[in-house]
Amino acid sequence: MSWGYYKPTRRKEAKGGIQARSKRGAFGETWWGRRWMETLESFGMESRLARGRSYARSGQVLTLDCTSGAVAATVQGSQSRPYNITISLKDFTGPEWERVIERLRAEPSLIARLLGGELPEEIEEVFQAAKLSLFPARQREIQAECSCPDWGDPCKHTAAVFCLLAEELDRDPFLIFALRGKGREELLTALTGGVVTQTDDSSSEVPEPLPTEILTFWEGRVAALPSTGGLHHPPLSAPLLHRLGPFPFWRGELPLAEALTLGLNTATERLSLQREETT
Repeated sequence: MSWGYYKPTRRKEAKGGIQARSKRGAFGETWWGRRWMETLESFGMESRLARGRSYARSGQVLTLDCTSGAVAATVQGSQSRPYNITISLKDFTGPEWERVIERLRAEPSLIARLLGGELPEEIEEVFQAAKLSLFPARQREIQAECSCPDWGDPCKHTAAVFCLLAEELDRDPFLIFALRGKGREELLTALTGGVVTQTDDSSSEVPEPLPTEILTFWEGRVAALPSTGGLHHPPLSAPLLHRLGPFPFWRGELPLAEALTLGLNTATERLSLQREETT
């Protein structure tokens, strides 16, 4: 926001702020996280983003709330009260999203990779074919407001949030769709048709009554239990976790999905060894 010239002052130390994973160099580890930063730099924001990186790495961003269509954040600056920042991208209209979804439905491999939590590079071509750009093509597609008196566009507080958004995009590529007005579940439901649960009201079988003697419950039932067979790794590790999306601001050495998958694989191997030893 431009309120005219003001004398820069030293920022106050923030406590409990969000610590950036990046300690040096550029933000963005995935191609889509880097594309976000490259897009901003193409609008002539390099110098402002440099100051934003410093703010982001020192934990000046106190809160960051990403919702469908907008980002709200608070950043500790030089004043005692943190500044409020809002960021949004130009929403695609309903017919524009319909064009994109129609083209995506014709690409099952892209849908499979999206379900696996990956953003294929080819998806940009899908948006281009629909005469749209997934990432902002012009600076005016980004609406950013900060309550500080800095006249710069963006100010360093907004630039810090831009940098952390690159890390959030690394963890959750669906954020870029949400900023265009289509959240994760809404998009996946549109692409897959959702989960349909069928019920048959005509089936009204009376359940078998339970025996009155607890000790006789398993008689004749153990042999009827289906064999579980061998233990196998699923084709997609932690599919439900990928569907739910990454845990916000996870700061472990490994991504949360990889950390949980590592534990699951270790448990599966141990169970397989125990099964072999007992047979």
